[in-house]
Amino acid sequence: MGGVKPQADVAELGAGSRGKPGRSPLATARRLSDRTPLRTKLITAVLGLVIMALAAISIASVYMLRGYVTTQRDTQLTQDFQSITSYWLHRVAAGTAAPTNTGMVLAVQLPGHQVSWPTTSNNQYINGGAGPGPLPSLPTSATWASGDSPAQLTVPSQTGPDTWRVIAAEADNFPVDSSAGTQLVTVNVVLAVDLGNIDAMTARLVVFDLIVGGAIVVVLAAVGIAVVQTNLRPLNDIEMTAGQIAKGHLDHRVPEGDSRTEIGSLGRSLNAMLAQIERAFRAQEASEQAAHESEERMRRFTADAAHELRTPLTTIRGFAAHYRQRGGAGTWPAADGLSPEELDHLMGRVEAEAARMGLLVEDLLTLARIDQQRPLAKAPVDLLTLAADAVQDARIVAPGRPVDLVVAPGTAFIVEGDEPRLRQVIGNLVNNALTHTPAGTPVRLKIGRGTLEADAAAMARRAEPGAHGGWASEDEDLSVAAARPAPGGVVPAVVLDVEDDGPGMSAAQAQRVFERFYRADAARNRASGGTGLGLAIVAGLVAAHGGTVSVRTAPGQGADFQVKLPLSPDALPAEEAEDDLPG
Repeated sequence: MGGVKPQADVAELGAGSRGKPGRSPLATARRLSDRTPLRTKLITAVLGLVIMALAAISIASVYMLRGYVTTQRDTQLTQDFQSITSYWLHRVAAGTAAPTNTGMVLAVQLPGHQVSWPTTSNNQYINGGAGPGPLPSLPTSATWASGDSPAQLTVPSQTGPDTWRVIAAEADNFPVDSSAGTQLVTVNVVLAVDLGNIDAMTARLVVFDLIVGGAIVVVLAAVGIAVVQTNLRPLNDIEMTAGQIAKGHLDHRVPEGDSRTEIGSLGRSLNAMLAQIERAFRAQEASEQAAHESEERMRRFTADAAHELRTPLTTIRGFAAHYRQRGGAGTWPAADGLSPEELDHLMGRVEAEAARMGLLVEDLLTLARIDQQRPLAKAPVDLLTLAADAVQDARIVAPGRPVDLVVAPGTAFIVEGDEPRLRQVIGNLVNNALTHTPAGTPVRLKIGRGTLEADAAAMARRAEPGAHGGWASEDEDLSVAAARPAPGGVVPAVVLDVEDDGPGMSAAQAQRVFERFYRADAARNRASGGTGLGLAIVAGLVAAHGGTVSVRTAPGQGADFQVKLPLSPDALPAEEAEDDLPG
């Protein structure tokens, strides 16, 4: 149906009609030059300069020749014009022309009219000249020949391609016969000479210049192509060598010429650069290979050490537990002079150290499994339940510490994951907050909805378990990703924050906080039994679940460890779940 378009559609049409701004000729020429090979530009430039030089020479020669011949004709024309007498004028009727014995044409022009050959026998050609031919086409204005001195100009022919050189002056009281009798009027006395021979000569000169110039251009083009191709052959060799190097053949080198030439100096410099690149590349390959082998040995050592230490540690802990079950020092005789109290203390230390070593072994085994990328036993897990359990455990472990849980309104906080591993993640973060803050410092767990952005993946690649390069930081307020997010761009996620009001960390400490065996305060960690592996395990487990973990901290402003995990589709509303489906 017809009708008036909506205003929005009209605006869209207006915007579309405007389109992109037109490209300037200079920009178009620059893009064309960028796409043109160097040899083509060199040959074109040389030929262009030669053509312009030949054209300038030809134009100058034709102009000078024509000017020289025309000057000679003007001299003769002026002399003959000054020698015209009344006798000659009376032989020519008004409005007619007649040839002279010098090859010129004498004419009497009536104002506003052209001249023509006489049509009656009363006005014969002077000295019996040849029959009628082309005549000059004179200006018809009444004042073109007026002035103190004769007017001199070049005019075309009334018929044919020739041109005429004319000189004219006004003559008063010239007798003109009419029906009313003889009248005296003012006429223009004109003396003209045909320049047809000069035109023909200049035309022949132009043709000659074109033929000779064309031959010169063709010869120079052939010679220029050969010279340019010969001199650019080293560049072709450099191009071929670069292509081989791009394919991985780092041992190829550019042919070197005389170092006193530009191409020879370029080849020598390129070869020196290629040698340095090859050495650096080989050194990097060797370093990467050594690092890979070292990492593999370390992983095998970690796994083997954990498995080897597990059995004696189990024995030690079993002995200590058996000792406790038998009633302690009261049922055992003193050994080597140890009192029952000292024996109790000794066995307590053995049990504590065994427990600490057992924790280290479990952490090492966990990291070994993460490095081996063993599959997780994933199932729907309610993070709110895990967070509530962690808060309850923390309140029991530290009864004098305010530990709060803040839950944001929203859907169920369900993720697809391994429940024991996710409990370990939350437990490690809470234990880290309790361990590294003074007694009485509040700790808060916050859980809510958010999004998991793909922008965190770039930083996560530098901070996954096993990568010890640290994280970038622009200032004291750090937000650093430590695990690669799930693919697919922005997805709904559960956001878990573990905050404390402790002393915080510096930028240098925050950069390394997720590294293995790193302790911000080594002495205090040893006293509290820390291994320096808790946060590294957190980063590895979160990455294995397709999430991210980050820390935001500054000295004196506490620390906020934030975990983002993809929300399970079962926890999404129906419309959001449909939007997340592929296709």
